Amino acid sequence: FVKNITIEKIKSWKNNKKPFSVITAYDYTFGKIADSVGFPIILVGDSLGQVSLGYDSTVPVTMSDMLMHVKSVVRASKRSLIVVDMPFMSYQVNKAQALTNAARLLQEGGAQTVKLEGGESVARTVHRIVECGIPVMGHVGFTPQSINQIGGFKIQGKVPKTALSVIKDAQSL
Repeated sequence: FVKNITIEKIKSWKNNKKPFSVITAYDYTFGKIADSVGFPIILVGDSLGQVSLGYDSTVPVTMSDMLMHVKSVVRASKRSLIVVDMPFMSYQVNKAQALTNAARLLQEGGAQTVKLEGGESVARTVHRIVECGIPVMGHVGFTPQSINQIGGFKIQGKVPKTALSVIKDAQSL
């Protein structure tokens, strides 16, 4: 069946400045609740590493973890658009690996869209994924997969230089 909420519907809402909500779910039960109360977008986030799997960060989360959780949420959803995070190092090595993993999350996992962190550094990869027919949601600013590089969970864009960097990242996507 075709979901009621599509990328085209989301684009229309954006163009018409219609607000909408996104909620995160990691399992069938919460996915069912989120879908049944009308959330248009459900994100299966790699934050499941901390929330469901007990890790200290999102870094240990694997493609297998994401596939298992997204499948569960997809089975629960009849209406909502399902977005799934691409886990750490599933898209950074090269564009071919990124495309393969994005395709798996749609083909095996059942999601309609993938989400990945980064701006300018991943823009060409995002372009290639989209070019092949896979919608991508970008994630800039606070990027939990980079905690080892930025020294922990820190708010980004607090000073003009870093704020401009976040804006530039968003524009590149």
